[in-house]
Amino acid sequence: MGMRRVVLVLLAVPALSLLAGAQSLTDSADSPATVAITSSAQPDLTYVRPTEKTRLHNYVFDAFGPYPTVGAAIAAGINQLSNSPPEWGQGAAGYARRFGSDFGIAAVTTTTRYTLAHVFHEDTLYYRCECKGVLPRLRYALISTFTGRRGEDGHRVFSFPALIAPYAGTMTAVYAWYPNRYDAEDAFRMGNYSLLAYAAQNVGLEFIYSGPHSLLSRMHLNNGRRAPEPGANP
Repeated sequence: MGMRRVVLVLLAVPALSLLAGAQSLTDSADSPATVAITSSAQPDLTYVRPTEKTRLHNYVFDAFGPYPTVGAAIAAGINQLSNSPPEWGQGAAGYARRFGSDFGIAAVTTTTRYTLAHVFHEDTLYYRCECKGVLPRLRYALISTFTGRRGEDGHRVFSFPALIAPYAGTMTAVYAWYPNRYDAEDAFRMGNYSLLAYAAQNVGLEFIYSGPHSLLSRMHLNNGRRAPEPGANP
């Protein structure tokens, strides 16, 4: 199944970063210089609720920036190899339809998440964990797939926008431009894969370095912050 292969590719990148992170933790135990550097860096534990301008900036980047474009190109290539859906054929025309479809699903998903987050007064941006260790950070990233932040203190709540958005994207695709043989069951199945891909994205944001000079830090500023846990003192 083409969508399953796409998810496996998306999961592979964070998995490799997890191994690299575990290796770096092992190496740091024997490196005084590394310990000195990490101990001197103080994370920002104060949650700052994003402004409307920041939310708009992040929405445009998440929906139409380089990451969804590259993601759609990779997904379209995988679907082209598996000839899914077969009705779209092969060649440049088939690839273009698959790319447009995957990009459209991502755009609708992101738009739904940001719109519902605005309605529910939630902040669904991803904030890196202040915790240490591979497993706690992995758990945090996966839980963040289903949670958002609310209020001035940024306490975490179960997020309906984060849960509904992946299915809105695939449901729109099935009833707007997919072949007629696809139905709600297919949309739900595809939405499950989209939700897994969203979880993989959070894991990648948690473990893949995004320093002050990275594209992620420049274009998606809030992802560079480490958010406080509920009850943490600013």
